[in-house]
Order: sequence, then C-alpha cells, then structure tokens
Amino acid sequence: MEHEVQNFDALQGAYQAAVDLWVAAIRDEQALASLNDSVAEVDTWEGAGFRAEELRGKAKAAKAKYQDALRYKFFGIPQS
Repeated sequence: MEHEVQNFDALQGAYQAAVDLWVAAIRDEQALASLNDSVAEVDTWEGAGFRAEELRGKAKAAKAKYQDALRYKFFGIPQS
C-alpha cells in the first residue's frame, strides 16, 4: 500500500510539474506577443508557441498516466 501511495504521489507530482512548465511556456509566448513586429521577434514568438504546444502534450501525457492510475485504484480498470 505504501508503494501505491508513493506511486500516486509521484504521478500527481509529475503532472503538476508538467502543467507548471506548460503555463510558464504560455506566459513566455504571451510576453512575446506584445513585442514590436520584426522578423526575428516573430520567429521567436512562433518558437515560443511551438514550445508551449510541446509542453502541452507532455502535460496531457502526464495527466493520462495519473488518471489511469486513479481509475485502477478506484474502479479496478487496468491501466492503458
């Protein structure tokens, strides 16, 4: 049981960390959206958008792992 609780804590922590990184990336993109319009700044802004999307995917993957573990714990549904 102790190992199971630690596993849930680890999965929840990984999900929270992934969401925090994603939110930071969104804020970076938002800050770049208000800069002057030069080619270099637009490229940097686009890059920030790609980074935010990449981190969104990681957050969604971490969430899915955590949700799978909770479904198994509460309902006995095997993890996918």
